[in-house]
Amino acid sequence: MIDKLFPLDKNYILRQAQFALEEELLDQMVYELKRSYTYLYNPLQLMDETYAKILDSFDFPYERIRMIYRQLCGIYRYKNGDNQLELLFDGRSHFDKFKEEWEASFIDWVKKLGQHEQYVKTMLRMTLLYDTESRAEWAENHCKAFINQYFELKVVKRQGELKLKAS
Repeated sequence: MIDKLFPLDKNYILRQAQFALEEELLDQMVYELKRSYTYLYNPLQLMDETYAKILDSFDFPYERIRMIYRQLCGIYRYKNGDNQLELLFDGRSHFDKFKEEWEASFIDWVKKLGQHEQYVKTMLRMTLLYDTESRAEWAENHCKAFINQYFELKVVKRQGELKLKAS
């Protein structure tokens, strides 16, 4: 239903570009999370049990960070939500342009978020360092709330729809 109305709407093409880059950017998100942990909590890179567990984990629970990725996708579409396509004179398609812009913005955002202890702690608690499902859900909710606060957004739920509002 959503793609039937205006298939060449900018937000549809942007959503497709974000979906195409999802797996690659999830890996980048994990890499930046490990790097941020090292920078904030272990700058000397002394090998202890927690640090070794974080570095040696390759079986990462992507379903949890996929929710955070999709939240960042929605924030990006909201902030860059003009639905008018621009004329491109460099021979690229809008899809390729949006992929490049989204990737650059996403990496920049994840690096900036990684400078905050609350983001790093909640991301680790809900993925690598969680012990119970309820704690992981708690950490996920706190991470979402932190991201909304960081981007100065308020999520309002009315009649079953989620709406974003700039604070």
